[in-house]
Amino acid sequence: MKTYISPWPASVATPPFPRRLAILGATGSIGDSALKVVGKHPERFTVKALAGGRNGRKLAELCARFRPEYAAVLTDDARHEFLDNLPVGYAPELLVGPDAYIRLAVMDDVDMVLSSIVGAAGFAPTLAAAETGKMIALANKESLVLGGHLIREACRRTGAVILPVDSEHNALFQGLAGHGKDEELRRLILTASGGPFRGKSRAFLETVSRDQALAHPNWNMGAKISIDSATLMNKGLELIEACHLYGLPPEMVDVVVHPQSIVHSLVEYVDGSQLAHMGNPDMQVPIAHCLCYPERVTVDVPRLQLASVGTLTFEEPDLDAFPCLRLAREAFDAGPSHPIVLNAANEIAVDAFLNERIGFTDIPAIIEAGLDRHAPVDVSTPEAVLALDREVRRETEARL
Repeated sequence: MKTYISPWPASVATPPFPRRLAILGATGSIGDSALKVVGKHPERFTVKALAGGRNGRKLAELCARFRPEYAAVLTDDARHEFLDNLPVGYAPELLVGPDAYIRLAVMDDVDMVLSSIVGAAGFAPTLAAAETGKMIALANKESLVLGGHLIREACRRTGAVILPVDSEHNALFQGLAGHGKDEELRRLILTASGGPFRGKSRAFLETVSRDQALAHPNWNMGAKISIDSATLMNKGLELIEACHLYGLPPEMVDVVVHPQSIVHSLVEYVDGSQLAHMGNPDMQVPIAHCLCYPERVTVDVPRLQLASVGTLTFEEPDLDAFPCLRLAREAFDAGPSHPIVLNAANEIAVDAFLNERIGFTDIPAIIEAGLDRHAPVDVSTPEAVLALDREVRRETEARL
């Protein structure tokens, strides 16, 4: 039997309610959705800690509502902004700096960590939570892209479990539930909306603007993940994430474009049947499933009315116009250091595009150039992973 870091095939011991919760990335879109779930079911949660990066004002507003004992920000500017906006008479312990996220993730009085930090910054706190045996609701796919091999090993040693928050991986998790025999599974099928440029030619993609790329047709997401969705890199990162979550080779994970975003992913078994997870595109659904696992709770999301949706369509991804998906698969096949290069080059390129320093089609070109230049290196320690990440970022920025 393979080693899984999502609780498939076996059930796992879960912390009792109310669960003591730390949310890393509380001021982002995932944090917003998570706190809607918490606010609807306050009897199920004690919010112990909220971390908000550089948005001190919003974090102070959230802390004033949920009253955690601990808060964290990344910078001194955010610290001042946070303190200036706290209500009189309330003073949570405030941690400052990148290590603050790690300190929150390993606290003894936290049962469950929601890791929703954007990008590679989520790797160290997620690994730290795994090292201390936490139950982790994971919305930071880059953690597994950078160091899935290390997180898997930490979970094996400590009994930590990852519950996948990404809508696609949560759909796979639910499709696998109760079907735990390796020999029964044929493949996993990730669905992709196709983003705002589905069906467009490479020539058209050379002309697109920042605002066009940010306009996702179905999901309300942050800027970085919106661009990743437009390039299909988001689906490439999810392919790597699925391989780590379920201990599967990449040839057992496929991608299909589904513009309506109603079917969130599918699991195919050896008898030819496919189990699909369906619902309106709203992140409260997978978040609530993870935070309250194994129980289900109500969420404020419109019910799916298939007759109103009408038609569901599916098509193969265009790998010529959107090569990032191909690059991700090739990077995973090449060994554990290549996905680190893939992710770091992508984050630098996306930031450059958002700041209008490069064009849209330059993003995959920059990533491919970085992968072509990379020779495999040993990344068997967290320090080696982070060192390679920093090196690739420096080199990519220098080439820009």
